[in-house]
Amino acid sequence: MESLKGQLLIAAPMLVDPNFHRTVVLIMEHTDEGALGVVLNRPTELAVGDAVPDLAELADGDPIFAGGPVQPQAVIALAEHVRPVGDEAVVGPIAPIQVSDDIEELEGHVARVRVFAGYAGWSEGQLDDELAEEAWFTEPALPGDVFAGDPGSLWQRVLERKGGEYTLVARMPPDPSLN
Repeated sequence: MESLKGQLLIAAPMLVDPNFHRTVVLIMEHTDEGALGVVLNRPTELAVGDAVPDLAELADGDPIFAGGPVQPQAVIALAEHVRPVGDEAVVGPIAPIQVSDDIEELEGHVARVRVFAGYAGWSEGQLDDELAEEAWFTEPALPGDVFAGDPGSLWQRVLERKGGEYTLVARMPPDPSLN
């Protein structure tokens, strides 16, 4: 099995589960035991400062994002590190902030942070089955995807980046029956 760590999962139009309809998920971990990722394009109304005050300055006014339906009270923070982070990196200089990290120490080493409540998780073989069913398209993640300025259009932009037939999919209305 090839790991999908650092890849994007782009929800296919047939994926109608409201938790994942038109989502873009960054895979942070993918092993034989399962996979874990965060939804990149679901900002909430909750400010980072209201939920995780220690990260407010690093999040630079961003809201918390709904990272997925699993453990919505859990917080995952992804940071763009100024220096290389090695094996912890998910894509380029992007790596999770560890619970043991000293927030004050991070200020000189981190350019920005995005905070997620909850995550998307798959048990052993579950993601592979969903990929075989063509519920997801894959695309290599770019560091800018994590910090998309307009997360609402990320699904469409990533599909257009894939090109070809995916450009047509990107232009489909949210409910194809209305077309």
